[in-house]
Amino acid sequence: MIKIMVKVICLGMALVCLLSACSTTQKMTNSHRSATEQLLISEAVMRSLSKQPESALPIPQGANVKLDISGISPDKDFILAVVAGWLGEHGYTVQGSAENATYHINIVINSLGTELGNTFFGIPTVQASLIPLSLPELAIYKAEYQTGYANFYFDIFELPSNRFVGSSSPFIADTFYNAYTVLLVFTHKRTDLVSPLPLH
Repeated sequence: MIKIMVKVICLGMALVCLLSACSTTQKMTNSHRSATEQLLISEAVMRSLSKQPESALPIPQGANVKLDISGISPDKDFILAVVAGWLGEHGYTVQGSAENATYHINIVINSLGTELGNTFFGIPTVQASLIPLSLPELAIYKAEYQTGYANFYFDIFELPSNRFVGSSSPFIADTFYNAYTVLLVFTHKRTDLVSPLPLH
């Protein structure tokens, strides 16, 4: 009888160790945004800018401009830097103050960020409340769809009068990164990102 009890206890301890090992998770990022999210946003911004700014802006090419930006996105500084470089590439001179500028461009962000959707068929992660045991996710089929969006436009004012000149057409683009898992271990990724992707 004692031998049977010892065997049951040993078997239970072995099962606990096995299940605990299976429930180990990997933390993907310590930053506010994962590397994939950052690439989705940055490439969406760069794709949204047209190749011919003279047709997009109602001001003469080569003008001196002062940039400002408004919107609820925390990534405003990134768009400001990309737009300044884009304008410089096409002959515009970005000034640090309005004193030396002939036009004031206010970048208005409508949308900037990522969205995540998923499809899952299988057994989700199970965590017991009474016994400290957990089972990992068992995915027969799992798909995660991550999309990056950029949507912004320019309001342009003449200086020093602050007369409204006009608004640009919206700069809109999106990117995607999809990850698939089949039968627990077979994985596949699809994306339209040009930049190197992080390894997960």
